[in-house]
Amino acid sequence: MNTDRRQFLTTALAGGIGAALPFHVCAGTGDAPSLAPIYEKLDNAMKRPVLKTELFRDPVIIESIDLLKYKRNYLCRVRSRGGAEGIAFVNSQMDRLYPFFLKDIKPYFIGKDARNLEALLEGVYVHESNYKLQSVALWVPVSTIEFAILDLLGRIANKSMGQLVGEIHHPEIHLYQANSERGITPEETIDQLHEQLEKSQARAIKFKIGGRMNAPEVPKGRTERLIPLVRETFGDNMVICADANGSYDVAEAIRVGKIMEEYRYEFYEEPVPFDWYEETKQVSDALQIPIAGGEQEPSMRNFRWLLGNDALQVVQADMCYFGGLIRSMRVARMAKVLGKVHTPHVSNIGYVYTLHFVSAIPNAGPYHELKSPFNDDMEFECKTSTLLPEKGRVKVPTGPGLGIDFDPAFVAKHRIIDV
Repeated sequence: MNTDRRQFLTTALAGGIGAALPFHVCAGTGDAPSLAPIYEKLDNAMKRPVLKTELFRDPVIIESIDLLKYKRNYLCRVRSRGGAEGIAFVNSQMDRLYPFFLKDIKPYFIGKDARNLEALLEGVYVHESNYKLQSVALWVPVSTIEFAILDLLGRIANKSMGQLVGEIHHPEIHLYQANSERGITPEETIDQLHEQLEKSQARAIKFKIGGRMNAPEVPKGRTERLIPLVRETFGDNMVICADANGSYDVAEAIRVGKIMEEYRYEFYEEPVPFDWYEETKQVSDALQIPIAGGEQEPSMRNFRWLLGNDALQVVQADMCYFGGLIRSMRVARMAKVLGKVHTPHVSNIGYVYTLHFVSAIPNAGPYHELKSPFNDDMEFECKTSTLLPEKGRVKVPTGPGLGIDFDPAFVAKHRIIDV
């Protein structure tokens, strides 16, 4: 197990940057004896309640849940019997998942007390064997409803989403500029990064290497040229990371990782396919550069294994793909007890949820992914943040719930989707 990890991991944590679940197991059950104390720490971190139910004296009974659509956009609207309302942005995967959302997920929450949200997340997992669809098919619909419920609860309590699930550690988030292009030359990648950094003024960058999930790299040899070129172009003060998206087998992942170490990269994301758990650990054991991963991970227990076995040093649970803020908070807590950071993956509309999440975890990584949060069709007002980067930072909304007020006329343009 490597202990001499990149300095930013321990520095971030030391400086403050840094209800049982369906998957909960007893510490050490079926595990090697040497790991039992580690798993006990992780299990204890998982079990602590997340949602601050003491903020709500009276029941908050969910009366209706509506999935709304207008042009390319989906919204989820939750209303309580007391007249409170919460609205959430919806991940683009809903184009494929809305029948499951309407038939299997939505009905479970109707008539339930929103204060019991943590128990509801457990219950919906086993309801009607929903667990058989674990991954985005289950957790995107569940996270959608959770976001809307947290917006509703935040408006009742006059608290931001982050304040509902934690304490605010980071009122501003430092961003890294992500470049997602493959199939272009190293020089074209550099040109794009220059253009993107001019707008964001970020002090950290991440770009793509390899061919993605074992696909051939195009153009051939791009990665080996690009890794040194990015460092030479942007200098020693730029924080640089790279994302392989599962491009390599173990031997090639280690070879590429050693090049990244030579050029002082901060983390190496998904060197092998995301569900190659043992292989991820082999790569991690062979390298000093921190290994990042977890954007596709749907299982709390698998995160437990990845953390307990030191296969990952940077955890990247995605708010939308993993089932929302509460489940992601549990992963962040597990990471924290082992001195690891959480730098969540961001999937399109998840940007605003990620801001709230990062604001509320003490072991957040030092930089977080910048993505365009909205399309031109959206009509809303955020009174407490522009939601845009300013000198490489973005202010976290401080208004209740999501911190965003949708234009009622815009919401009225949406039609309710039913089965």
